[in-house]
Amino acid sequence: MTTFPIHTAETAPEGSREALRALAGAFGLVPNLAATMAGSPSLISTFVAAFGQFGGTGFTDAERQVLLLSNAVANRCAWAVAFHSTLALARGAPTAAVQAVRRGELPADPRLAALAATTRAFIDKRGHLDEADLKTFTAGGFDEARILDVITGLAISTMANYTGNLADPPLEQPFEAQSWNGGQ
Repeated sequence: MTTFPIHTAETAPEGSREALRALAGAFGLVPNLAATMAGSPSLISTFVAAFGQFGGTGFTDAERQVLLLSNAVANRCAWAVAFHSTLALARGAPTAAVQAVRRGELPADPRLAALAATTRAFIDKRGHLDEADLKTFTAGGFDEARILDVITGLAISTMANYTGNLADPPLEQPFEAQSWNGGQ
């Protein structure tokens, strides 16, 4: 397997440097997964731009993290599961909800359950949702238009999860407490 470099703002290709600086400002560090993505200026720039736009959805910080965590579990990306578990807890998601998603289950909270179920349905059905899937989402208290924001989260997760699965970057110390071995 190819080893992908973990870039810094100094070692990354010129077109990736601004995105890495933005991530360092947002998180206080450049996550190893993003530092790996920086090998492709188009990938890291698209990822950072989409992630920035995702903050403007009608989802709370905790809901956004549960959505991203649900995607990471569905895509079996250990690095992203640890990262989004850590952020979900820090952003107010209930511990029981985070643990349920990590086990591949739905949280007890109806709103978080609807969000997790819908994101998994998108992945499992390759975007071919049916009326029951949409009803699950709206029954959780979301307006129908927010399902389009779920697609934004899926796009962000796909970029991150696929890179994580391909490159397998090391997990940073701040996320180690939430390490994940694929549910085993």
